[in-house]
Order: sequence, then C-alpha cells, then structure tokens
Amino acid sequence: MIAIDDILVSDEIVEKHFVCDLERCKGGCCVEGDAGAPLENQELKELNAVYDAVLPYLSNESHIILKTEGKYMYDKEFGWVTPTLSNGMCAYGHLDKNGIVKCGIEQAYNDGKIKWKKPISCHLFPVRIKKIKNGELVNYEPREELCKAACNLGEKLKIPVYQFLKEPLIRKYGNRFYEALAATAQHLETQP
Repeated sequence: MIAIDDILVSDEIVEKHFVCDLERCKGGCCVEGDAGAPLENQELKELNAVYDAVLPYLSNESHIILKTEGKYMYDKEFGWVTPTLSNGMCAYGHLDKNGIVKCGIEQAYNDGKIKWKKPISCHLFPVRIKKIKNGELVNYEPREELCKAACNLGEKLKIPVYQFLKEPLIRKYGNRFYEALAATAQHLETQP
C-alpha cells in the first residue's frame, strides 16, 4: 500500500496496466453490478442541478424509472446510488448507434450543457474507494471478464492504471496527491 496523507492506495494502481476498450466491453461497467452507480453526498446536489439538461440524452424507459423511482435512491449496502433499468443498466446511460452504453450525464457535459462530468465513482472505474476510520482505501478492482480487454490494451500500451485515471484522480484528490502518487510510481519503477 502507498500512503499519501490519510489515503491508502493499492500497489496495483501503479503496477497494473489498464485502458478502457469500449469497442470490446460495450460499456458494460454501466450495466453490471449489484446496484446503480455509487454517489457521494455532494453529488446528489449535482445530479439535481443537471437533471433537466441530461433528460434529452436518455431513453423513455430511463424517463419512466427516474420519474417513478427518483433521481437517486438509497441502498442499504452501497449508500446513495443511481436507479437502474430493467436490464440492469444505469438509468443515466443510453445505447449509442454501435450498441455501446454511454453516460447521458457525460454526453451533456461533452456537449457543453452542464459543468459536472459524471459521478466520481464512474469516472474512477475500475478504481473503487472505501471509507475507513481515518481516511480512504483506493483499490484497483477490474471485473475479471468484462475488463479483460482493457487490461490487455493497457498492457499492450504500457499505461499504468494511475496514468489512465489521471483526470479523475486529480478531480477526486487534487494535483498534489496525483504528483505524490506519480513520484512514488516512478521511484518504485527504479527499484530492483
């Protein structure tokens, strides 16, 4: 484990390689899981603020689910999460013309309609964060079958997880954290 202030980072985040391969996985991380996307408390306000701008990017089923179940829901095991559709897909997802699940929130962001990209749990995937007594655990948790293509592509391109996730890691923890993590990774690479 790598300790940066009160954050414990799994060694795998600097040792393993990963690059999303959407053509292969089809955005399955937005479908597979035990609940919708985990949301931090402050993200509930963000979701409320962007909701109307995101709706045009979503399917009719998403509209119905969000209207009947709400913009987010509380799960006893996972806390605040996004609702899911009958097929398990996040209610904020939509299928593009190639059958790839894309995030409606992120599409609205990319189109300049909103200033919030998407929930940080989605942006950081396959990294998962767990709160502990005095900080947080940051773990690398790719799905074995679903993420196989991304692991292979990352290995082929020699891009470590922390580099692939630079933007969301900075978004979550700031530049100083990321610089410390990158410096640690570079130091570890030089060790025998």
